[in-house]
Amino acid sequence: MKRHFLKLLGATLASVLLGAAAMAQDYPAKPIRLVAPFAPGGAVDILARIIGERLSTQYGHNVIVDNKPGASGHLGAQLVAKAPGDGYTLMVGTIGIHAAYASYSKLTYKPSSELQPVLVIGEAPNVVLVPANSKYKTFADFLADAKANAGKINYASAGAGSSVHMVTELFQLAIGQRMNHVPYKGSGPALIDLISGQVDVMFDNMSSGMPHVHSGKLRVLAVTGPKRDPRLPEVPTIAEAGVPGYSGTSWFTLAAPASMPAALVARLNQDVQRVLASPEVVARYDKMGMNYTPNSPAEAAAFFKSETEKWTRVIEAARIQLD
Repeated sequence: MKRHFLKLLGATLASVLLGAAAMAQDYPAKPIRLVAPFAPGGAVDILARIIGERLSTQYGHNVIVDNKPGASGHLGAQLVAKAPGDGYTLMVGTIGIHAAYASYSKLTYKPSSELQPVLVIGEAPNVVLVPANSKYKTFADFLADAKANAGKINYASAGAGSSVHMVTELFQLAIGQRMNHVPYKGSGPALIDLISGQVDVMFDNMSSGMPHVHSGKLRVLAVTGPKRDPRLPEVPTIAEAGVPGYSGTSWFTLAAPASMPAALVARLNQDVQRVLASPEVVARYDKMGMNYTPNSPAEAAAFFKSETEKWTRVIEAARIQLD
């Protein structure tokens, strides 16, 4: 009886594995929905469109970018988490979704167990941005005011709990002073108000913020990474401009429902790595200030774990509670 059961179990597992392998081989057979859980115009939207356009060409089926802003990305992320794991609903994710979710205590899904990484698609320092006509000409000007006038500076973010919010929280924790947080449904609308002077400063993603610096509408005061960015060699890091030890970057993922079979995850990982290695995307990434290192689903999962530990410490120290 036991031998028969084990034989039956083995046959069932073999059938499941063969079915998953066949699914991966035949994928895709129809259009794919790529959820960008923030408003158009921000880094997530830009990356989703870069990947979506090139996967569409590679697959011969449309990859449709679907912007679903709300709850700092968690509205769209929950939609993906609850979708079938068949590869036809994917998401471009962020720190806020995958690593800083401890700031929300009432989420109706579990990012750590209901979503899985396909790969980390890029990492970049943020840039400290102010309007072109701002009184802050240098980061030292801004830092002095932030220390002297706690609670009087308004800063924008792409949403409460977003990577833009978290790197700013890390800065406030480092200097021991607070600013007023003005959250938006993505970097796109936040940048519009920053340009017009409705808010004072934003620690935005380089990819969405720098075009406005190049157009003369914004000024960059510092970068948030551990070292100067080679694309902005004259711009200091926050650490060297007066906040020793400070370092925070934004990173982005391609993620899928946790129920997606490993064979299909591996197939997607290789297909997207092919996209990211193409000369045109390498050039686009360089222009955006985005860095990419090839990584496997297992390496991405390990990265999620270490980043979750880091940002949970920040959330607890800053007592960030968003619901």
